[in-house]
Amino acid sequence: MGRQTTAKADERRRRKLAKSTVSASAPTTSKDAGVKTAAKTSGVKTAAKTPTAKTAAAKSAARKSATRKSATTTTAGKRPAGSRTAAPRGTASTTAAVERKPAKAAGKNSEKTASVLGRAWDHLRGDIAGLSAHPLTTYFLILVSVVLLTGLGLVMVLSASSITSYDGGAGSSFAYFNKQAMFAGVGLVLMYTASRMSLQFWKRIAWFAIIGGLIMQALVFAPGLGKETKGNANWIGLGGFQIQPSEFLKVALALWLGFILAQKAGKMTTFGHAMIPVVPGTLAAVGLVVAGNDLGTGLVIMAMAVVCLFVGGFPMKYFLLLGSVLAASVVFFVLSSQNRLDRIQAMLTGHADQSAADTMGQAWQSNHGLFSLASGGWLGVGLGASREKWSWLPEAHNDFIFAIIGEELGLVGTLVVILIFAVLGFGMVRVVMRSNSLMVQVATAGFFALIVGQAGINIGVVTGLLPVIGLPLPFVSYGGSSIIASLLAVGVVLSFARTEPGAEAAIAANKDRLRSSLAVLARKKRK
Repeated sequence: MGRQTTAKADERRRRKLAKSTVSASAPTTSKDAGVKTAAKTSGVKTAAKTPTAKTAAAKSAARKSATRKSATTTTAGKRPAGSRTAAPRGTASTTAAVERKPAKAAGKNSEKTASVLGRAWDHLRGDIAGLSAHPLTTYFLILVSVVLLTGLGLVMVLSASSITSYDGGAGSSFAYFNKQAMFAGVGLVLMYTASRMSLQFWKRIAWFAIIGGLIMQALVFAPGLGKETKGNANWIGLGGFQIQPSEFLKVALALWLGFILAQKAGKMTTFGHAMIPVVPGTLAAVGLVVAGNDLGTGLVIMAMAVVCLFVGGFPMKYFLLLGSVLAASVVFFVLSSQNRLDRIQAMLTGHADQSAADTMGQAWQSNHGLFSLASGGWLGVGLGASREKWSWLPEAHNDFIFAIIGEELGLVGTLVVILIFAVLGFGMVRVVMRSNSLMVQVATAGFFALIVGQAGINIGVVTGLLPVIGLPLPFVSYGGSSIIASLLAVGVVLSFARTEPGAEAAIAANKDRLRSSLAVLARKKRK
């Protein structure tokens, strides 16, 4: 028993010695742990093995583990050039994910930007659609455009006429401006009054308007009343003022054609129904104006009549017949006048004709109009700084005021004027498209040809695209009859715009809101 106990104690000491030797000689690895676990769990006794053998086996295992680690380190440190680094497991997918993150972020940002722009565009479209559907949009488009053109016209008349007015013996640079301001005031009052009239009122006075316009135009041939200015016998002298009745005849004719064509809708199946009284009334107006040697105004009346007949549903076969007659009449009047032929030649040749260098030549006015536009550049020489208005450009404050606008306000100024006329024309087109009354559609189309069409002709003359025919720029050029008649025509169109469904209710609501605001302000002042 004593020897067995001693042997067991020796065996335990040897095991402890072996364990301490292995842990001191090499780090613990998975294989060592496996060996130790196997040694622990094994039921076989290792008493026959000597401590020296166990120590050697442990040292050999440690040496193999160290060799394996050093080989791995050497291989990682000395890879051939161009070879890819062997990444640990999961590294490639992690790198790809990192690379995909900026792309995903950029995609998300672009999607967010596109969505923001899309929402902004949708809101803008909704606002425009809501504004367009408002019953007073047409009314204010026309009103604001006309007020802007009238204000610009007063400023430019003062600038363009200041030298001519002072040099003409008036002793003041404001002589033409003061008259124009008075005419504009009268026209604005008439515009406001006409805008308050109902559609039934215009129907009742249509015949009176055309008859009165024809009588006034015929008075230019009456001795003592008719006045001739620069070759045109197209004026009536009343006191210290002169009236050009053809300007008011154009307004009356457009209103009358609207009324007649609305009454004849669907009935113009025969020659008599189609022609009478439309064609005789139109030819009478054109004949009286051209008889006074004013072919330019006659052309505007013809164009206005053609537009009214087209919109009013005039039968096409008779429409073409009437158009042919009017075109033949224009050719006859042009060929029968040497002055008109010279103007057309001046438009086609300009500086190419050496005779145009003569200060009294036909191309003098056209060429100096182009000089004025060209010298303005992009932004102009400055308001009031025009050089052509110093008696170089004839009619600088009247028919050729657009050239002075180009010189003083530049290309930008002229484009702004054209844009305002375009907005005005757009407002008139809206009246035509949104009205259910044929009279409103036809008359407004005639006023469109009268105002916007005449503006286009005037700008074409100044820029050299058309021969000089002596037509003012509506609302802008100097001339009492022109601005009063134009503002009266706009007043009629405004009254038509008020017939749009919901317009009267919107105007009443705005009046109530204005009264409430004024009442609140009045109470605050009392306090």
